[in-house]
Amino acid sequence: MTHKDKVVIFDTTLRDGEQSPGATMSHSEKLEIAELLDDMGVDIIEAGFPIASEGDFEAVSEIAKRSKDATICGLSRANFKDIDRCWEAVKHSKRPRIHTFIGTSPLHRAIPNLTMDEMAERIHDTVTHARNLCDNVQWSPMDATRTEWDYLARTVEIAIKAGATTINIPDTVGYTAPRESADLIKRLIAEVPGADDVIFATHCHNDLGMATANSLAAVEGGARQIECTINGLGERAGNTALEEVVMAMRVRGDIMPFETGVDSTKLMHISRRVATVSGFAVQYNKAIVGKNAFAHESGIHQDGMLKNAETFEIMRPEDVGLTETNIVMGKHSGRAALRSKLKELGFDLADNQLNDVFVRFKALADRKKEVFEDDLIALMRDQETGEAHDRIQVKFLRVICGTEAPQSADLTLTIDGEDHQTTAQGDGPVDATFNAVQALFPHDAHLQLYQVHAVTEGTDAQATVSVRMEEDGRIATGQSADTDTVVASAKAYVNALNRLLVRREKSDPDADVKQVSYKDAG
Repeated sequence: MTHKDKVVIFDTTLRDGEQSPGATMSHSEKLEIAELLDDMGVDIIEAGFPIASEGDFEAVSEIAKRSKDATICGLSRANFKDIDRCWEAVKHSKRPRIHTFIGTSPLHRAIPNLTMDEMAERIHDTVTHARNLCDNVQWSPMDATRTEWDYLARTVEIAIKAGATTINIPDTVGYTAPRESADLIKRLIAEVPGADDVIFATHCHNDLGMATANSLAAVEGGARQIECTINGLGERAGNTALEEVVMAMRVRGDIMPFETGVDSTKLMHISRRVATVSGFAVQYNKAIVGKNAFAHESGIHQDGMLKNAETFEIMRPEDVGLTETNIVMGKHSGRAALRSKLKELGFDLADNQLNDVFVRFKALADRKKEVFEDDLIALMRDQETGEAHDRIQVKFLRVICGTEAPQSADLTLTIDGEDHQTTAQGDGPVDATFNAVQALFPHDAHLQLYQVHAVTEGTDAQATVSVRMEEDGRIATGQSADTDTVVASAKAYVNALNRLLVRREKSDPDADVKQVSYKDAG
């Protein structure tokens, strides 16, 4: 690092980000994202909440064992059982950290029904216990920005004296504003005894759209750790976006003389991977990693770009991992060209994986005149979301549409290895298709969201369909892409159902999951 101050990047995509309704990731997906974060130079990875479930514990433990450079952190509530479980998961890391928290605001103190003195004692005891297990302990007063100043200062001092090495100040509900964020950190550092001996961190939510601004203001106030997530993933309106704070400090180093160890050229790839495994698409106008972040349509903008890119771009596309040119692939392209292009886009495939993708690429090239980068990314996403071991798979679909409703769908699903067929009607081809799925695989899940996005332009463009479904409080998202929007819709719907089945089994592993067949559906 140079003379600039180092700002530690603490990524909580796998913990806070995964708490977004429907964003739950599989074990293998968590391991992959953790590896990408480690390779990108993230300092600390909050890998999960080990006490939450056996699956969370196993994921945190495996990530800790595999970590190369990053500190691996686990979250725990303020009790000995949580802290012990957290330590069991993270202790395998070269650099383990325990992160323990308790809600200190009046609203949150009422939940465990503790007096201020009782909570203060619990903070002392639990932080002490954590520090006896691990040299690296982070403590957070949840809802700190709505906690009375005197009590916040008191609890922070207690945590420091008990052995906390990092004090995180969470804006849990996205309530604060930049000036308040900076002033709060400044005052804590200036007035709390022992504050000079610890790192202050900031954890902001985006409920009022100020998470990035609040995080950067906190750094200006003296915080030297930012907690954030890829794509701003997180509960409600999300968290501070990692890519935004990293690039803000890089582009505006003149007024924010801070540096991180993050390799920004890997931002685009990890953004796409998190979008794929979480099922949460990145909005087109999302800063840094959105599809339109480096797109120019206005004539004035285009003219300026042709003369000098700096007229309308404050950073280069390649700085965040975008290629300078969008090479078009076609039906005459071979395996070597496809492998090279996919590697350029961040997908490094083994030979058998390449063969599978190549077959699908050729099929797509036969239907499209030109296959662009975004088409290949959509193809890879579809490849990854359609697992071979899924209980339900779309085998055949034909829809009949007329000028008058209802439309009909002739659908064949492979369910647990057996083919089942039915014909259903609906108010439009997609509704008819979803009704056919319901008939073949009866379920109580409700469709909460249905979105269609064109991957590229033209009448032969692929459509990426996203659906979100809810069943008994469990939420799952599904995605698929195809040049046929109805086929993409069917696959996305089935993908979400498969994810719900996995969540159902995880939440009740001893339950006898019914093997539904066509006969069962009546």
